[in-house]
Amino acid sequence: MCTILKVNRSTYYYESSQQPSIDDEVEQAIIHIFDENQRVYGTRKIKATLQKEGWIVSKRRTGRLMKKNGLVSAYTVSQYKPHKSPCNDSPIQNELNRKFTKDEPLEAVVSDLTYVRVACTPPRK
Repeated sequence: MCTILKVNRSTYYYESSQQPSIDDEVEQAIIHIFDENQRVYGTRKIKATLQKEGWIVSKRRTGRLMKKNGLVSAYTVSQYKPHKSPCNDSPIQNELNRKFTKDEPLEAVVSDLTYVRVACTPPRK
């Protein structure tokens, strides 16, 4: 039939495989779910809710439609929380203060641990 109509087979199959866009219906469902749940649902929860209602929508598509309508979950806004980090606060004091020469042998032992060889086989019992 494609030969008689002088149409490529790929064109025929391309046209026949396209599905109508249902973005408008899904978009309205997303807005309804978002507003119904105090504007705190994100893409994951909206996707799960849509799936319960019978819609098959990816998380990426849900996020794209949410972004298009300016829907941002209240929990996605990052908040600054200060944490005290014990950075370079070791209880061991620097006794030598980079003075490595001492009067007696073994008065001060200094080492630098840069490589530890670990056995590949488990130890024998």
